[in-house]
Amino acid sequence: MRAGLPLAMAILALGAASALAASELGSPGTAGALLKGLPPPPGHYDAVMCVTVGDAAASCGPVTADIGAAGQALVRVSDIAYRLQVHADQLGVTLFHGAMQIDGFFAPYQWSGTSLQFSDPEKGTRYEVKLGTRRFDTP
Repeated sequence: MRAGLPLAMAILALGAASALAASELGSPGTAGALLKGLPPPPGHYDAVMCVTVGDAAASCGPVTADIGAAGQALVRVSDIAYRLQVHADQLGVTLFHGAMQIDGFFAPYQWSGTSLQFSDPEKGTRYEVKLGTRRFDTP
């Protein structure tokens, strides 16, 4: 279920993920997503993203996160963007560098309070986005 290169989230976007049939994905924002925890209110957040590859220590840094109302989120670090979309019981992750998709995958995920955790088992990579305070100074 991958295309191109990998995921920085965007998650490391992938052309193959785009090629998946809608029937394999389920409907965005279905009841299955609620079993994975509830996201915080929609809005713009300052956040920290941690990425762990294999057994190495996590690498963390500041990101911005835009949480949408329909099971969508956009997490940005510099010119890398992770587009996240809930599909039934999985998270669709597409990674972009500028306008170019560089990876994509579907991942198990969980909201735990204000933290979103998901993983890319194929690459042995785990992600955690920890939301900070909701910002009201930007749309």
